[in-house]
Amino acid sequence: SSAASDVYKRQVYALGDPYSLYFPPKAADEFTKDLSGELEGIGAEVGIKNQQLMIVAPLPNTPAEKAGLRPGDRIMQIDKESTLGMDVITAVSKIRGKAGTEVILIIERDEWTEAKEIKIVRAKINVPSVIFKMKNNEVGYFRVLQFNEDTQKQFDKGVREFKNKGGKKIILDLRNNPGGYLDQAIKMASEWIESGIVVSEKGNDGNNRDHKAIGNARLANIKTIILINGGSASASEIVAGALQDAKKATIIGTKTFGKGSVQDFEMFPDGSALKLTVAEWFTPNGRNINKEGIVPDIEVKEDWDKEKVGEDVMIDKALELLSK
Repeated sequence: SSAASDVYKRQVYALGDPYSLYFPPKAADEFTKDLSGELEGIGAEVGIKNQQLMIVAPLPNTPAEKAGLRPGDRIMQIDKESTLGMDVITAVSKIRGKAGTEVILIIERDEWTEAKEIKIVRAKINVPSVIFKMKNNEVGYFRVLQFNEDTQKQFDKGVREFKNKGGKKIILDLRNNPGGYLDQAIKMASEWIESGIVVSEKGNDGNNRDHKAIGNARLANIKTIILINGGSASASEIVAGALQDAKKATIIGTKTFGKGSVQDFEMFPDGSALKLTVAEWFTPNGRNINKEGIVPDIEVKEDWDKEKVGEDVMIDKALELLSK
């Protein structure tokens, strides 16, 4: 019943953790659809940071990106309703909707003097997990958009093409990647890391688990640059942190979002579900991802307003570093 559902919601909210959430049946169904990469809405990941609802990452070629939304944008209102105290699930259910319908967001951004109204027409969103292309004869560019069940398969296809074309260097673009499945992050990091810890899980119950490298490290000796920004979260931070600690990649960009907590997703017989934070993630050298995020080796800021369409200062910088 909705009364029971409100009680559960309040109990979970009382934990004071923005990532522990109770899903009524309909929302639980939406969430599981989410990870399969098919939904209708605006195509942006939203999250809560310092009690403020914000855009974590707009996905490429979606209504959110085309409307100009950016990581870190604060969502103040959804269709004239204030987001104060609103949890992520409620916000997502209000932003989503049938393709072709419109949602109006009031957005605040650091560099704006006042909030702006942004109207977005929803669409069917189908997000690939990995995009691969050769940037020149020797640099392979992998853009990983999320870590879902297809990520390793799509990444593997890219790696094989990279090897066939005689690629020598890699750009791994994890910008605006909100994360996803832990096992996919471990598999990806294991393409560079031959052995040892990829990420450690430190539980609320004092139990610690080390997740070790698995696989054949096909890219272990390939010079690699990883691109990150404030929209890189969760599984992206695991991969970037692991390769940084193992000295397998140079990280450029800006500090990541800092979502290093592990959620357990439990479905109940009535179709509702509970997502509960059970642990925090630490990089191999013991950095707490949740508290610190991943800090780049070389800071490169994107200048959205000055960049021309199609220009990308981060990719240019990575290509310049790789050519040395």
